[in-house]
Amino acid sequence: MKTKFLKPLAVVFVCLVLTACVKDTDFDQADDIALTPIVELDLIYFNIEAGEFYDENSDTPILTLSDTTEIRFLDDSGIQESLRRADFYFRFTNSIPRNFEVDFQFISEQNDTTYITGTNVIEGTLENPVITEFEQVVEGDDILQLTMADRVVVSVTIPDSDPTLEGILNLKSKTTYYLEVRDRE
Repeated sequence: MKTKFLKPLAVVFVCLVLTACVKDTDFDQADDIALTPIVELDLIYFNIEAGEFYDENSDTPILTLSDTTEIRFLDDSGIQESLRRADFYFRFTNSIPRNFEVDFQFISEQNDTTYITGTNVIEGTLENPVITEFEQVVEGDDILQLTMADRVVVSVTIPDSDPTLEGILNLKSKTTYYLEVRDRE
């Protein structure tokens, strides 16, 4: 009885296979192929101890600390042409009982500022460090400005400081670059 049912089904299947449409392959579409890799890289990290915001020799507060980091990934012309978007992620852990203003200034080889962003970091305590996360998406016209930079200057500003201040401000960050690579003639 099973054989009687399978024979008509096999005939229908063979008919469908023989009458299926086949479309010619258009190899001209190969020019429209784009690779879209995503690259994740660490960007900046630091641990700043509270004592770094006070100069004991001169008995004066140091309200702003700055550091410069090279961005070697962006100095490649192929990357510059292919970059479509960059997502910056910054994670601060603060055990210093002060708020901070943190600015990121992207600088070109000619020392021109090409892009600026910044955030505020919430105060914490030694017993209860506070995590502040900041995300910045760069795309559109701002991407061109970003790709002209070859380094980033980070400035951390504290409202006031004294020699008894304790704790650590930690930063870990990464950037996710979204590229679109097309055949260039």
